[in-house]
Amino acid sequence: MKPLLNPARIDFVTLRLFCAVAQIGSVTRGAQACGLAVSAASRRIADFEESAGTRLLKRSARGVSLTAAGHLALQHALRLFQGFEQFSSEIRDYSQGTRGHVHLWANMSALTEFLPDCLSTFMARYPEIRVELEEQLSGDIVRAIVEGVADIGIFAENTPTGDLEVEAFQEDKLVAICSQGHPLGRRTRVRLSECLPYDFVGLNRGSSLLELTSRAAEECGAAMRVRIQVRSFDAMCQMVRANLGIAVLPAAVLRTYQTKALKVVHLNEKWARRRLFLGISKNCSSAALLMRDHLRAFSQAPASARRS
Repeated sequence: MKPLLNPARIDFVTLRLFCAVAQIGSVTRGAQACGLAVSAASRRIADFEESAGTRLLKRSARGVSLTAAGHLALQHALRLFQGFEQFSSEIRDYSQGTRGHVHLWANMSALTEFLPDCLSTFMARYPEIRVELEEQLSGDIVRAIVEGVADIGIFAENTPTGDLEVEAFQEDKLVAICSQGHPLGRRTRVRLSECLPYDFVGLNRGSSLLELTSRAAEECGAAMRVRIQVRSFDAMCQMVRANLGIAVLPAAVLRTYQTKALKVVHLNEKWARRRLFLGISKNCSSAALLMRDHLRAFSQAPASARRS
C-alpha cells in the first residue's frame, strides 16, 4: 500500500516553515522568520497540504490557524525536530569521544532514593557513556519507552504497560503527610479509611499514585475528596504545608524537602509498600543494555554494597 504522505516532497525547510506559520499565525511572518520569500513559502505550504491530502491551515483575513489535521502535523513536526536536535547532539558527542547515550526516565521516588548511587557507580565505570535523566510521571514514562523517546524507564506498579516487557526493580514506602495543626497530626499511624473524611492534595490525572490511592479508597467504600491536584511532589508539600489537605507520597521524596511544618504519618496498609518496575525500549543501544544490566545488579545488591 502506497503511503499517503510522500517523504520525497517534504524537507526540513518546509517543516520548519510550517511550524513557524502555525505558531505565529501568519504565512508572511512565518516566511520572514525562515528567511523565505512569501511566494516561495506559500508554494511550500500548498505542496505540503497536497502531499498530506488534507487542509492543515484555515485561512482568514486575520491570518491562519490550524485545522485538526494541522494540530496533528504540528505535533509530529516538532517531534521530528526534537529528534533531529538529539541526533545532532549525540553525533557531536561521539566526535568528541563519547561512545554512547542512554535516555533514562524515572519517577521521583526512584530518582530520589535509588538512582543517585546507581548512576554514580555506572558513570564511574563507563565514563564514555552519556546519561540523560528526566523525572516524569509513571504513565508518561511508559509511553516514552513504547515510543522510543526513552531507552529505559523506572515507574510505579499499577501503571498500564500494554505489551511492554517489565521487571521488578525496587520497592518504596508510601506515607501520609499533613500539617502540624491537622487533626491527623497527633497520630503516628493511620489506616487510609481514617484519612478519607479529610480533603486530599493529589497529583494530576495520569499519576499511578493517584490511581493507587483512589482504588484503595474505593475498596474502603468511599472516595477521596481531592481538593487540589498538582504535578509535582514539591507542590504537594507546599499545599499540605498551607493546610489545604493531606497527601500520600513516597517517604523517600521527603528527604529533598523541608518538612518541619509537616507531620509524617505512617500508613498501616499493605499497599503502602509499592514496587517499582523497570522497562526498556525494544530498539535500545548497547549503552542502554549496559545501563539495564547495571540497574539489575544494583537492585539485587545488598544496600551496604551499593555505594562501592
